[in-house]
Amino acid sequence: MRRLLNIRRESQLFVVGSFCFALGALPGYASLVGSRADGVTYFVGSLFFTTASFVQLRLSGRWRSGAWKARPGWSDWWAAAVQFPGTLFFNVSTGAALIASLSTTGIDRHVWRPDVYGSTCFLVASVLALVATTEKDGLWDPDARTWVTSWLNMAGSVFFAVSAVASYVIPDSGTVRNAAAANAGTFLGALCFLVAAALLPPRRA
Repeated sequence: MRRLLNIRRESQLFVVGSFCFALGALPGYASLVGSRADGVTYFVGSLFFTTASFVQLRLSGRWRSGAWKARPGWSDWWAAAVQFPGTLFFNVSTGAALIASLSTTGIDRHVWRPDVYGSTCFLVASVLALVATTEKDGLWDPDARTWVTSWLNMAGSVFFAVSAVASYVIPDSGTVRNAAAANAGTFLGALCFLVAAALLPPRRA
């Protein structure tokens, strides 16, 4: 029972974090509340991501007796272990983005690079989660909830990676490479993560 409650807590935290990122990237939101409040929305969302990821790491196979005897347990733990530092990178990038006095070099070093590192961690973690899911449910099993959530997380990670690449700040002009693609990638990725998190709690018997 305690484990099920922790899984539900993990799901709820990921839902809130994903919602914050989707809201922050929602067209018109930044104009409505201001860039500062928009940045705070992202930062708060990253904190929920980190807390949820820590809960996921604690729930992974590493902490259950005998769980590592099966290959999916290894992949599952490594997915959580790689994802957790990725959320910390997002803490850094979204937190640094709140500093108004950052130069173009500072944005590159403290905002864009951590964002890229975090997106890379999410991609790797999603691949490892797919490996674990494939070993348990098969490559194609739409009836398995873990299969659906794993592929949704994979899609979300790809969208976040697109956003990271598009958000590169061009040194000469100080402008974002493709602001529309960056926002779209963040919004779509967050939606994928939100749906996946909502599906995470186990079905009641």
